[in-house]
Amino acid sequence: MKKFTVVAAMATALLGSTAVNAADVEVIHWWTSGGEQAAVSVFAREFDALGEDKWVDTAIAGGENARSATLQRTLGGDPPGAAQFNISRQFEELAEAGLLLDLTPLAEEEGWKDFIRPAAILDVCEFEGKIYCVPVNIHSWQWAWASVPAFEKAGVPLPKNLDEFIAEAPKLQEAGVIPFAIGGEAWQIGGAMGVVMLSQLGKTGHEAIYKDRNLEVAGGPEVLNAIKIFKSLKTFTDEGSANRTWNDTTNLVIQDQAALQIMGDWARGEFAVAGEKPGVDYACIAGPSEEAYLDTGGDIFLFPKQEDAAVEAAQLKMASMMVNPQVQALFNNAKGSLPVRDDVDMSLADDCMKVGLDILKDPNRVIQGAGIYLTQDSIGQMDDLWAEAWANPDMTAEEIQQRFVDIIASAE
Repeated sequence: MKKFTVVAAMATALLGSTAVNAADVEVIHWWTSGGEQAAVSVFAREFDALGEDKWVDTAIAGGENARSATLQRTLGGDPPGAAQFNISRQFEELAEAGLLLDLTPLAEEEGWKDFIRPAAILDVCEFEGKIYCVPVNIHSWQWAWASVPAFEKAGVPLPKNLDEFIAEAPKLQEAGVIPFAIGGEAWQIGGAMGVVMLSQLGKTGHEAIYKDRNLEVAGGPEVLNAIKIFKSLKTFTDEGSANRTWNDTTNLVIQDQAALQIMGDWARGEFAVAGEKPGVDYACIAGPSEEAYLDTGGDIFLFPKQEDAAVEAAQLKMASMMVNPQVQALFNNAKGSLPVRDDVDMSLADDCMKVGLDILKDPNRVIQGAGIYLTQDSIGQMDDLWAEAWANPDMTAEEIQQRFVDIIASAE
């Protein structure tokens, strides 16, 4: 396409004057829900439109499964052309082993550090001074999605925070609505708990625990209150939550069978695919609290080293395409996420995205997720704890908090 002539030529020029042939680039990702498929189709369509090279889609359900497949194949000598990871330290093993394509020359030529914001999402891609991945979106966990008709049915106003929601949840239950929708997967439970925790800790407390490993804050009253809220939410779920996927859970809100779901902003793509309108059919509640914070998680793509020069040339074209301003607008509108650059045309942004963009403009309301500060092993220990606490009503809030303090004390 004409609009990508410059960036495509720039990426190709970085390979020198040696002619290369067209290549198929296999891309591993875990975007399998309706909204996610709509978003990844934007990338595939725009890449193929550059001409010659072709996007070969390998969708693997579940982020952990997809990441494991990429790690195993790359370490085993059969790497894909590109692979999705989260903005975190999940891929350090591949960088340490020298198995990733160095994107530094492309990033410097295109000025990634000048337009990708916040800087922290590109910093994660750097290892020993070189850039090994490209951020494609900003996702935040700190959202609640509410069915407007469900709250109207119960005669309950939309909550501004979790305390209000818990106070009114019995009325939703009496009206035949599932008050709190959640799936039984550990990452859904752990993510929801992280949102509850931040709503009580604020930015200062959040950074004290995860960045500074402050055990006094970890063992303090705000964390204890968060755990009590977490346990209260469990009492307002339905029996069908075990093993339910996040998008099936979102569908309960879309169908007005459930009132509220805590889920990252990727849920917005499901409402869009279903034709739902924000403010009419559903509400997005940032925080959920009056003083909302957003983390700047999201997705990155890395490009394992290849022996074929044609594939490497196509990898650079793909990386360049992913941060193109027009592609950023199209992709993030479909995905429900925020673009990694602020110079894109967001005239199509809906009300929920506008709320997120406004919060993102204030650095004091932006945080880094725990995954930026802790290893995946430590994150996994916390997810296991929250899953166990969710499943076992006999665990007291004090017992859960002590286990949390122990994890923070030994975290790396």
